[in-house]
Amino acid sequence: MIAIIDYDAGNLKSVEKAFEYIGEKTLITRSRDEILRADKVILPGVGAFEDAMINLKKYNLDKIIYEVVEKRVPFLGICLGLQLLFEGSDESPGVEGLGILKGRIVKIPKQNDLKIPHIGWNSLKLRNNGRLFRGINENEHVYFVHSFYLQSEDKNIVKATTTYGVDIDASVEADNVFACQFHPEKSSSAGLQILTNFANI
Repeated sequence: MIAIIDYDAGNLKSVEKAFEYIGEKTLITRSRDEILRADKVILPGVGAFEDAMINLKKYNLDKIIYEVVEKRVPFLGICLGLQLLFEGSDESPGVEGLGILKGRIVKIPKQNDLKIPHIGWNSLKLRNNGRLFRGINENEHVYFVHSFYLQSEDKNIVKATTTYGVDIDASVEADNVFACQFHPEKSSSAGLQILTNFANI
């Protein structure tokens, strides 16, 4: 069973449907017992960094996430879920993230022809043999929706990058913690392969 964390900040149904499509059972929940019993856990998310951290704390989900990570259960953050794993975001100065991984979330800089938020398909450059990217081709296109992006402190955990005016750390992996800035659940066959790879870890 894959637990999808419900903290009022997510595209939960699309994640649920994508896993159902590949034959995986999921449960949308904020119950500590259900999350800790799960074989794998997903933190999806769209919206503002500060609101998301407020909600995680309101439901005590921050503490549960730390327990999941400590138990070495495979954990996947998607979009805002990736950003929350890090120390903080320029979107919400003074608001601490979960701090499970080291790095900052910064705003995509304005350039003449770049639209922000970044919405659409971008190609990935694969790095460091990420387990999520088995069977994925170099320059595969995936779907992004974001205005802020990750600058990881440890470049060894970066498993995919993309370029949108600047180089963006698009996916990370550190032990049992995985995260994607893009939306695998909206990224067609490549995204389904990434979710299948996560389900098989």
